[in-house]
Amino acid sequence: MKTSDFYYELPQELIAQHPVEPRDSSRLMVMDRATGALEHRIFRDIIDYLNPGDCLIVNDSRVLPARIFGVKEGGDSVNEFLLLIQKKQKVWECLTKPGKRAKVGSRFVFGEGLMTGEVTEVCEDGNRIVSFECGDEFFSVLDRIGQMPLPPYITEKLEDKERYQTVYSRELGSAAAPTAGLHFTNELLDRIRAKGVNIGYVTLHVGLGTFRPVKVDDVTNHVMHSEHYCLPKETADLINKTHANGGRVISVGTTSCRTLESCPVVDGNIQPADGWTQIFIYPGYSFKVIDGLITNFHLPESTLIMLVSAFAGFDNVMDAYKTAVDERYRFFSFGDAMAIL
Repeated sequence: MKTSDFYYELPQELIAQHPVEPRDSSRLMVMDRATGALEHRIFRDIIDYLNPGDCLIVNDSRVLPARIFGVKEGGDSVNEFLLLIQKKQKVWECLTKPGKRAKVGSRFVFGEGLMTGEVTEVCEDGNRIVSFECGDEFFSVLDRIGQMPLPPYITEKLEDKERYQTVYSRELGSAAAPTAGLHFTNELLDRIRAKGVNIGYVTLHVGLGTFRPVKVDDVTNHVMHSEHYCLPKETADLINKTHANGGRVISVGTTSCRTLESCPVVDGNIQPADGWTQIFIYPGYSFKVIDGLITNFHLPESTLIMLVSAFAGFDNVMDAYKTAVDERYRFFSFGDAMAIL
């Protein structure tokens, strides 16, 4: 299967630059997974498609304000640092721009002295290992000086940082939001619970690799980035109970899906797990856990549209995307949603 098979034409004006208010007023395309038939609704109507005894699995990872700007000691040049992976308490793997100024031993000052950082290593892929120092607790300082690491296709400023967080986010660690969850409000979640639908939590810290294009012609030659995930026992038990009772396990987002599909399944039961995943899901993959998927509309030729195509069928998904363009849906992180059930 070729990467180019997953290309579609998208007018620039359909790339959402800001979130809608309220969160659950975005549009919702509902696909029948078996037939590919489509309905057009509003996101809050998702409750009409959920049954008592189903469970939603959401990713509770919280986005770090991971974009910081440092002035090089002994000069006035400014570097942008994007925190990617925490190596130790105050040691991070970072993407730096421009990289040529961030040599080993280079020191930078952030937030007018609230934090300093020293480059200690250059990785094979060009990322830097940076050791930070600050007077207060690290994440408290980061919250004061950092900006949200919005995807490159969002060019407008985000006024409220919380709009790039889900309402249930709690585990700090992502470099990008698990965007399917941005459509939920606390009120909608309360209504869903009241209907008898359970909600379970997993954690997958989203890396910037989620935005990296697939650069190989043959999909099977692509190497996925690695992300840390956790499936707690409580959520594993909920999933197994749901399936045992005939309910559906519906993943909110590709990150929740990748978490569940990365976990071991023994005698039909998913097992708790904590580790790193590089799982790459594309057409031909046999799903072990999920029965439904709520997701956004993804970039052409991305690993995310490949995952959705694996779940709903290549032809169904590409036809749905053509319909979404024709119907003027809003695309990508702040865009509209699709439910595949």
